[in-house]
Amino acid sequence: DSPGNRNALSRAVLSGLHEALDRAEQSDVRAIVLTHTAPAFCAGADLKERSSAPADSTPMVRAMQRLIGAKQPTIAAVQGPVRAGGIGLMASCDLVVVRADVTFAFTEVRIGVAPAIISVPILQRCPWSKLAAPFLTGEVFDAHAARDMGLVTHVTSDVAQVVSGVVEGVLLGAPNAVAATKQLLR
Repeated sequence: DSPGNRNALSRAVLSGLHEALDRAEQSDVRAIVLTHTAPAFCAGADLKERSSAPADSTPMVRAMQRLIGAKQPTIAAVQGPVRAGGIGLMASCDLVVVRADVTFAFTEVRIGVAPAIISVPILQRCPWSKLAAPFLTGEVFDAHAARDMGLVTHVTSDVAQVVSGVVEGVLLGAPNAVAATKQLLR
C-alpha cells in the first residue's frame, strides 16, 4: 500500500505483501484477495529505488510464486491502471476482476529492459501471439483487450460486488476440493 508512488514495487511494498501472504496462507483463510489503494493498482518496479541500489528480483519472484502456489484461490481486485511488474502480480492470481476503464501496459521495453520475470505467469495465462504487440511496443491497452488476451477473467463496473460474489462461490466449496481444483487448473 503505497499510493504516493502508484503502488510501485519497492522493497517496502514487497515486504508488506510477503507479510500479508504469511497471514493469508494460514489454513483458516479460504480466499486471498490482492487489492490496492488508488490511484493505481501497481506502476511496476520502483525505478527511483532501483537507481540507488542493485536490483534484487527475488522478492518479486517469490511473491508471484506464492500467489500461484497458494492453496487458496487468489483474486486480483483491480480498480486502477496496471503497468509492467504489476501485471505480473495480477497474472499470478487465479482470477482477475478489473473495472472496465482500467488500462494496462508492458512498459519495460520503453525503459530498456525485457519483461522477463513477469513473462512466466503471463505466458501461463495467454498465448504469446496475443502478447506480441503490447510486449514489443509498450502500448497501452484496455480491460476488454486484456480479457481477450486471457490476462483478465472479469470486466465490470463494480469490482467489489463481483469479487464478493466470487469469494461467496469459493466459500460454498469444500476447502480441500477447492484446493485440489486449483492445483488441477495450474
